[in-house]
Amino acid sequence: MPVVRVNSFSVSLDGYAAGPHQALDAPLGIGGPGLFEWFFSTRTWKQMHGHEGGSTGVDDEWAKRGMENVGAWILGRNMFGPVRGSWPDDSWKGWWGDNPPYHTQVFVLTHHPRPSLEMAGGTTFHFVTDGIHAALQRAKEAAGELDVRIGGGPATVRQYLQAGLIDEIHLAASPTVLGSGERLLEGIDLLKLGYRCKEHVMSTAAMHVVLAK
Repeated sequence: MPVVRVNSFSVSLDGYAAGPHQALDAPLGIGGPGLFEWFFSTRTWKQMHGHEGGSTGVDDEWAKRGMENVGAWILGRNMFGPVRGSWPDDSWKGWWGDNPPYHTQVFVLTHHPRPSLEMAGGTTFHFVTDGIHAALQRAKEAAGELDVRIGGGPATVRQYLQAGLIDEIHLAASPTVLGSGERLLEGIDLLKLGYRCKEHVMSTAAMHVVLAK
């Protein structure tokens, strides 16, 4: 049965999912890239970006698992890019170049309308202005019998968690302390929302935890 899920979502030891001062030259904020050292070194990541090599083992297995059986994605506006407010034009097409790694329909949450953007490799970005429920409904229709993956960022994941719309979330706790930034779970009662720990596995670079209802 298709599920709504979050995968490979990294958090620091002090609970931050992005560093402070996000900008064009620091999309994950100051210190943010350290959260994903476990992921950036994997063979799956390298292959997604057309490179050879990369590590295998526990971290690569989790990275690969996160990309399997995905029929549509949902992203927050900040995950798509650094542009704020009304779109000045259609020149910004994401962080990923002409061939983004999604290869499906991707629904971007925003308050400002913009025409759909078709990219190489089968990725089409749709800009949804009527909220998280509308985006999820469209993503489910696009995914069919496959899963919907919510890619982030933290604010988007928080909204879907608080609404009880995520079936499963894979967190990768990185041995990194950020001190400030954007927290993921502050103020969220996972037990009250029905989530329990379903799996947990350690690697040398991260602790992988799956929470599910």
